[in-house]
Amino acid sequence: CLLFLFFCLAFCRGRVVRVPKGPLIRVMGTEVTIPCSVSDYDGPSEQNFDWEFSREADFMRIVSTWDSTFTSEDYQKRVGQGDIKLRRSSNDAVELVIKSIQPTDQGTYKCSTPSTDATVQGNYDAEVQVKVIADGLSVSGSKARSSTSLRLSEGDSFKLRCSAITTSPEHTHLHVTWQIRSGLSWRDILSLTHEGKFQPGPGYEERYRNGDIRLDTGANDTYRLSVSQASSLDGGAYRCLVSEWVRGADGSWQKIQEKSVEIANVAIQRTALDVVISTSNVSLTERDSLDLTCNITTDRSGIFEAEVMWYFSTSPDDTLSEAQVLLSVDRDSVVSDSTLISLSRVDRNSYHLLVRDVDVEDSGYYFCQAAVWVPLHNGSWHKVVERTSAPVSVVVTALEPDYEVFLNASKTPKFSDDPTELNCRITNAQDTEANIRFTVSWYYRQRLRSDDVVSEELLATMDADWTLQLGDRSRERTHNGEIIFFKKAADTFSLRIQWTSESDRGDYFCVISAWSRHRNNSWVKSKDVTSASVNIFWATQDYTLTVEAVKLKPFFVAGHTFEMTCKVSSKNIKTPRYSVLITAEKPLTDQSNPNGTTRIISLNQDSVVRLEEWTDQTRVDGVVLEKVQENEFRYRMYQTQISDAGLYRCVVTAWSPGGGGMWREAVNGLSNPIQIDFQTSGPVFNVSVHSDNPTVYQGELADLLCIVTNLLVTHLPSPSRIIPALTTPYDMSFDVSWFAVRSFALDREPVLLASVDRRGIVTQSRRNGSSDLSLERISPLEFRLRVHGCEDHDFGNHYCIVTPWVRSATGVWQREPDIKAKPIFLSVKMDVLNAFKYPLLIGFGLATVIGLLSCLIGYCSSRWCCKKEVQETRRERRRLMSMEMD
Repeated sequence: CLLFLFFCLAFCRGRVVRVPKGPLIRVMGTEVTIPCSVSDYDGPSEQNFDWEFSREADFMRIVSTWDSTFTSEDYQKRVGQGDIKLRRSSNDAVELVIKSIQPTDQGTYKCSTPSTDATVQGNYDAEVQVKVIADGLSVSGSKARSSTSLRLSEGDSFKLRCSAITTSPEHTHLHVTWQIRSGLSWRDILSLTHEGKFQPGPGYEERYRNGDIRLDTGANDTYRLSVSQASSLDGGAYRCLVSEWVRGADGSWQKIQEKSVEIANVAIQRTALDVVISTSNVSLTERDSLDLTCNITTDRSGIFEAEVMWYFSTSPDDTLSEAQVLLSVDRDSVVSDSTLISLSRVDRNSYHLLVRDVDVEDSGYYFCQAAVWVPLHNGSWHKVVERTSAPVSVVVTALEPDYEVFLNASKTPKFSDDPTELNCRITNAQDTEANIRFTVSWYYRQRLRSDDVVSEELLATMDADWTLQLGDRSRERTHNGEIIFFKKAADTFSLRIQWTSESDRGDYFCVISAWSRHRNNSWVKSKDVTSASVNIFWATQDYTLTVEAVKLKPFFVAGHTFEMTCKVSSKNIKTPRYSVLITAEKPLTDQSNPNGTTRIISLNQDSVVRLEEWTDQTRVDGVVLEKVQENEFRYRMYQTQISDAGLYRCVVTAWSPGGGGMWREAVNGLSNPIQIDFQTSGPVFNVSVHSDNPTVYQGELADLLCIVTNLLVTHLPSPSRIIPALTTPYDMSFDVSWFAVRSFALDREPVLLASVDRRGIVTQSRRNGSSDLSLERISPLEFRLRVHGCEDHDFGNHYCIVTPWVRSATGVWQREPDIKAKPIFLSVKMDVLNAFKYPLLIGFGLATVIGLLSCLIGYCSSRWCCKKEVQETRRERRRLMSMEMD
């Protein structure tokens, strides 16, 4: 029901013509604008309008938007001169403009719109009454003269007056605005609105809240503008703008006229202020005094006071917010407090700064800032100008102590692991006092046989409070107690290496730093003296290490034990110990290790055995490495597989005892290779993937078969021949894994679908879709993968990888290399008819319901929406063609 009522109201609306609600009160001689608009009409978007006027009886035609002959004789002259005209504001609205309204124009104005509707609905004209009153508003400036010129100084105050009065018979209100000319335009300062509210102009809000700008009313209808603390922005021409407002019949305020008068031209003279430091750049020595004078010059006369503030900065480009305030004196001659800095006023324009006992931290840039303050009428003070001097550079030179540094070695190593001790001594120290402190830094430089330049490495350094900071080279050894830094005497610093190694050979030198105490009890480095270098070196012989691998059994078959020994001999190594690593170099066809070399098992110098890259969980105890003698090691591999074929080596590292019970690496050695090669007979396998129907529809079942075929291959001595024969399935087993590549080309990573091991255990990977997988062995050599309820993401290349296991004559299962089948592409199609059946049925049903509902609404509208025939002859826009124009 609500929907039906809404459509009825929409279809039954009619044309509406609107003019302002009257009466409209206007002032004689002013321009009057009366708007008229039309809405809810049919026909073209651009509508035409006719305006008529009546004083008491009949209406006279004034002007029309579409008929140039519409104007009556009484208005033809005023319309022709443009005193009365129509101004279109949009397609459905116009404005009647009367440039200078007169008392004879008082009366009723009617706005009409010709009909363009199919039926007569609504109103086609509207009337408004206009009342013309006499001009009773008068605006004037000062009684002395209409416009004055004022010359003021920055910070002064001034007042301007204007008078505004109205004798209008209607109840009108005045709106007074003070303005200043900014370029070619006028800018509002402060207004007293027709509603009795004060309204500051843009940019004057803060000054109005502070009371610097006020608008006061006085006797004889005067309005006074008061400006305090004038600035250069307050200079210019001032005028008083007065507008007269009346409340309309609809309750809104309407401006009926506006007048202005220029009051004064105000010129603001800026206060000149020059701030200069009498001294140029200054160079001092520690403990001297810094003496600076700031001179200020101003053209200000009368009563004023100066305020001076001294600043310090480390850079000449720093701003005042970044600089440090030293001292200041305010306009009452009150100086801020400081112990080592004093500020005094020599005379009215000179201010003296004195800094006692300067040090290096006082080096920088000094500048002073001065401000001029003037008193106001209310007893407060106003700052009229502020300037900052150019910075003066001050350089303070530190008092450097005089001393020398001597470095000697009290203990030098003759063999590896002997101790080393270096002493860095301060000699001939002069001009030192209680405010001087010495610290040391130790450096190491490696000596090369060539002319290459090697940068020094920091071993350790001391801060001013003798806190030791370690370098990267010595940090770990110092924490372990291998390197010791200590102070042997007041003038001697020592470095001790408990166990010197070959990597410690090179040049050592020390740097003695002198630190000076400043006034704030901080320490600043004043001087560095570097010693001559001392070379630590001893003659050594090169280490030699020989490793020999021996195969104990010359021939064996798969399933037997492989055994080899590694014998080690060394020279020039004191009491060595050995660590052994067994490696295997597999053929490049081995996919488990594409790099070719596998680390199998190791035994360190403390005889601790560790499995390295031996990952066969079924043969965890299948490899053994043991120490037979001090220089002989034996490696065993039980139940060897065909996949164990390759070259086996011993990698031996010799270790010698270092300081603190630590072992250090001396030299490495590699043995000769021992080859494992199986001369056996066995089956050769082939794997293929087959599917009866590689193209399926969504939701159907896809079958994929992984088929294994084999031949028995026998290697005969000479001539070499291969004889095919059948093998029994009970001597072989298979691990089968299914993979899928989700692309037409094999350019993506394969995804594991499912796998079954030789014991029949099936493992499936996690799936995101609704389809399901099943994997089963349907014969000893056939494995079937089924995809139930295929989806779009099940397409792609599918293949299987088979790992054969063959039982040897000794009953041991041997693992053969993996075999990968050639992939087959599985295509999944969509059933178009089933996919679009239900959407088509739903769309057809909705279209039928909406059509029946539209017919019902149209029938109801034609039955109950009243219409009447057009009673008025429609005006055509086209003019009749003259008969003379054949």
